[in-house]
Amino acid sequence: MSKLEKLVDDLSSLTVLEAAELSKLLEEKWGVSAAAPVAMAAGPAAAAAAPAEVAEEQTEFTVVLTGAGDKKINVIKEVRSVRPDLGLKEAKDLVEGAPQNVKENISKQEAAEIKAKLEAAGASVTVQ
Repeated sequence: MSKLEKLVDDLSSLTVLEAAELSKLLEEKWGVSAAAPVAMAAGPAAAAAAPAEVAEEQTEFTVVLTGAGDKKINVIKEVRSVRPDLGLKEAKDLVEGAPQNVKENISKQEAAEIKAKLEAAGASVTVQ
């Protein structure tokens, strides 16, 4: 098996959260920004997968946009307010590519606040 085939097999076995973390690490390492997150390639079925091992009480949460609803423009505005590092195109791509992680490794309180803002704008949101 060639190196590339092995790499493809390894990447195919990643969970959505692991793929998102990989994307973040590669962005930091190479100093680039991914317009379409790696987690998008996994598809909606993989987004339903939750981390299998939860040994202790969870302290870090991920806000996942599961749907934009009827008021997509309002949702895009809220995503930009939550993630000022995203431009208009990136925020639009995130909203249209739902389910997508909006923000990762945050406190329970911050996750609840972000969820409330996005739901008020008309989005469907879960916290993992």
